[in-house]
Amino acid sequence: MLPAAARLRRSEDFRVVLRRGSRAGRRRLVVHALTTDPSEAADTLSAARAGFVVSKAVGNSVVRHRVSRRLRHLVSARLGTLPAGTALVVRALPPSSTASSAELGSDLDAALRRLGLLSSRRPAGDVPSPTRPADAAPDHGSAV
Repeated sequence: MLPAAARLRRSEDFRVVLRRGSRAGRRRLVVHALTTDPSEAADTLSAARAGFVVSKAVGNSVVRHRVSRRLRHLVSARLGTLPAGTALVVRALPPSSTASSAELGSDLDAALRRLGLLSSRRPAGDVPSPTRPADAAPDHGSAV
């Protein structure tokens, strides 16, 4: 769950980000981002904030809530890496209803990279998949 200070709540906040911010679209979602000047960020809330838009086009209420929970979890893991004063609006598109969390995460990372808000390194919440050295023998079962 996102803390209250990290959430966009007012419709005016959403409107400002959607109108003035930059946008990066992917197959399953669109990310709108507005980064304020660091001097302005010191005056207002300096933490990065996020809001979500999941319309009825995505699915019924059960599907919409599942998508918003997944997106909220993914964004909360990445909020600490965003510049201070950044406001995000993540808009889910209909294909997000059948997407896994990994697919949503890869779309979110790609959109944030395109906006220049995420470096090419892996976010803190993701665990790299284990790799086997190329010269290692294949594992064909358990050795007793």
